[in-house]
Amino acid sequence: MTNSETTNFPPKTCSIERLITKESDVEKVLQGQKTATRRNGRYADIGEIMELQGISFIVNNVYNQSLGDLNEEHAKQEGFHSVEDYKQSILSYHPGMPWLPTMTVWVHEFSPVKV
Repeated sequence: MTNSETTNFPPKTCSIERLITKESDVEKVLQGQKTATRRNGRYADIGEIMELQGISFIVNNVYNQSLGDLNEEHAKQEGFHSVEDYKQSILSYHPGMPWLPTMTVWVHEFSPVKV
């Protein structure tokens, strides 16, 4: 997907500054253990730069995914050992939220900016 294709996306629901906010997630990103995050809305465009503690990360890909399509590799991108670990973490952040395999989320994949 190219930057020009992002024009087909709906408007962002939040800003990139809110993409990674939990301190534990920030640490995972800085340590290279987290290379993607899933959100209920779209927070970034492809090519947009995210700053975490003075380090820049570029958003490489943004796409929709249903929770039922999550696999172990996706959980590892999120910094977890398994889909079940990821699921339990998300449910602990959002008490009372059901885990619905048909629920669609926005995936934001990123990597450090090479200087």
